[in-house]
Amino acid sequence: MMEGFALGDPHRGGSTAACAPFRLARSASAYCVGSFDFIEPELAAIAAQQGREAAWVEAFERHGVAAPAKVHGNFAVAVRDRAGRTLLAVDRFSIQSLAYRIAADGELIFHNRADVVAAPDARLDPQALLDYLYFHVIPSPRTIHVGVLRLPPGHYALQDHGRLTVARWWTPRFVEDAPADFAALRDEFRGVLRRSVARAANSQAVGCFLSGGTDSSTVAGILSETIGRPASTFSIGFDAKGYDEMSYARIAARRFGTDHHEYYVTPDDIITSVPHIAAHYDQPFGNSSVVPAFHCARLAHDSGIELLLAGDGGDELFGGNSRYAKQRVFDAYRLFPQWMRTGLVEPALLGAPAFKRVPGISKAVSYVEQARVPMPDRMQMHNLSAHLGYAEIMTPDVLARVDPLDPLRRQRDTYNAAQCSSLVNRMLAFDWKYTLADNDLPKVLGAVSLAGTAVGFPLLDDELVDFSLRLAPHLKVRGLRLRWFFKEALRGFLPDEILRKKKHGFGLPFGTWATTHPQLRDFAHESLRSLGRRGIVRTAFIDRLIDEYLPEHPGYYGEMLWVLIMLEHWLARYPNRSMN
Repeated sequence: MMEGFALGDPHRGGSTAACAPFRLARSASAYCVGSFDFIEPELAAIAAQQGREAAWVEAFERHGVAAPAKVHGNFAVAVRDRAGRTLLAVDRFSIQSLAYRIAADGELIFHNRADVVAAPDARLDPQALLDYLYFHVIPSPRTIHVGVLRLPPGHYALQDHGRLTVARWWTPRFVEDAPADFAALRDEFRGVLRRSVARAANSQAVGCFLSGGTDSSTVAGILSETIGRPASTFSIGFDAKGYDEMSYARIAARRFGTDHHEYYVTPDDIITSVPHIAAHYDQPFGNSSVVPAFHCARLAHDSGIELLLAGDGGDELFGGNSRYAKQRVFDAYRLFPQWMRTGLVEPALLGAPAFKRVPGISKAVSYVEQARVPMPDRMQMHNLSAHLGYAEIMTPDVLARVDPLDPLRRQRDTYNAAQCSSLVNRMLAFDWKYTLADNDLPKVLGAVSLAGTAVGFPLLDDELVDFSLRLAPHLKVRGLRLRWFFKEALRGFLPDEILRKKKHGFGLPFGTWATTHPQLRDFAHESLRSLGRRGIVRTAFIDRLIDEYLPEHPGYYGEMLWVLIMLEHWLARYPNRSMN
């Protein structure tokens, strides 16, 4: 096995200059990474006696493209059978990722890093730059490098006689009419949770993130039970009004008697860490909470922790994000008869622009305007880049090479492909790709690898995911109460204060700090001026962002400032890369 595809891997502190993409041998062979087990006893025996690579070859020979479904856990694999076919595959959520391209000789070359797979003269993809501005990350299958693709979560790529096919090997199927015996489900859920944490805690030097939210608090409490001693927990705070949640982390730490560690991120931390974090990723990555995640992981590393458990996934499995309830409110508009909506309500409220300025009525106008937009388009009505307008942000040269509607089309495809009928489950399936696989998981994985630790995601354990698929939609979001079942099932285990708290997480007060901290402001301005010279973002927009938008609304426009700064510091690592 090529452990972690990590020969000189920058995720382990190396350099891409020391890395090379992998090729499979001409004979039957395999590379595999991850923490996984073979389901079939025969394959498990082969793995134990001959190695996991031999078991993957046998699984591919027996089951073809269904081979990944014979595995539990997280993995990335490349395998060739005796007939010369090549299969690439990643786990359900792409916790282990795989980028690839077809070389000049027709062979598939692959690595976990897209920049390693890219040819030395690879060009930047203008459409990927638009994706980055829209999503603040670049969702799979596209990457920033022309000709390099990344396998989406739960997908495989099969090369057979020169033909490449990319498709799903796993499609989540929601059971929406399953019996709802709460007591039985609660007891089963608690057992699954304990097994999931136990499977993830596969190191003696294990600890966990602790934000004070429902998920991280649950993991911390169960981890302490699992290892039979106080778990080491790590929290990040901010000296900024409305951003610090350390008090909730302390409540959880006291409840479970953890060995608790804290660190407060400062503006100076951002200045020193941004260049390293941006350069660490294999393509531009603009989730601002990567900074607190990195400092939290570094605190754990310096405390002797080798493996951190994270609570990612709970919201997306059990209905914990506020937009799930918000979109249910908008979706209720469809309950009105169409003749009433189109014949009375909409002409009355939308036919008079002056109503938008009338207190009380303006809220009704806004509600109807949003409710009449179908999903998933409705979730993107306030997208920052789309709201500002690509013509204002991007230079004419870049704008002429992109399709501004492509991101929304791809989101529609994902949303409509969900195997369910309820709004809640359809949104969950959507978030499993765009929130988890493309955004939150790469954030955590990149942060901990840069800090020198590893990470496990017990709430994304296959058994727990399968349990969530059997949970009726009304148990996930009941009325407007988010993750109802999860919280009720853990009532008495989690502190009441945490069950009642609103979701926040490791948000970064970057916009506020960029307007009040002189050194950070200078750092931000210098970064954006440098980006303006690259011909991607209009200098007039940069000036307006700095001089007008940011001072008026630091919290809102600070996110755009951050996204552009991270883009510049990633591009600085590749001075010879361009779109031409």
